[in-house]
Amino acid sequence: MKFFSGFSLLGESYLFDAYINNSEYSACGFSYGAIKAFHYVEEQLACGNRIDTLQLFSPAYFQSKSKEFKRLQLMAYKKNQSGYLKEFMNACFIPHAKKKIKHDATTFEELEELLNYSWNIAELQALADKGVKIEVYLGGEDKIIDVQRARWLFLNVATVTYIKNANHFLQTN
Repeated sequence: MKFFSGFSLLGESYLFDAYINNSEYSACGFSYGAIKAFHYVEEQLACGNRIDTLQLFSPAYFQSKSKEFKRLQLMAYKKNQSGYLKEFMNACFIPHAKKKIKHDATTFEELEELLNYSWNIAELQALADKGVKIEVYLGGEDKIIDVQRARWLFLNVATVTYIKNANHFLQTN
């Protein structure tokens, strides 16, 4: 199993132990890491490698957000990176208790990619057509992504698990 961490995070996979498929033919990612996991699977298949399952935990979905929202996020990050990341992490845990997580170095360009990434249904369908089982996990109390729009997009190509009272980290308590 290959795991891709979320924006500015390192080693948070333990938060998803209840859901992770530990097969050597599985790839998964959380939030920004879901984008990375998706592209990793595409690359692996292009090289003739086997991947059976792609798991996307709270995949970054901002394509329904306005340009103004994205611009403000980027400006806030540029102005005060540590303050931005602190507020971002706090929002990820709402409405449940914050857990200890490790942070990794991050860049303005990564945030820009995260905010401007657009999931392509045809590319997702191409993976499914190649036999990759796509699983998406969404929290109903997620304050980071547009859960409802993400749910409707991914329902076309994936098994979507909607966890009603869960936050961005899929915590329910």
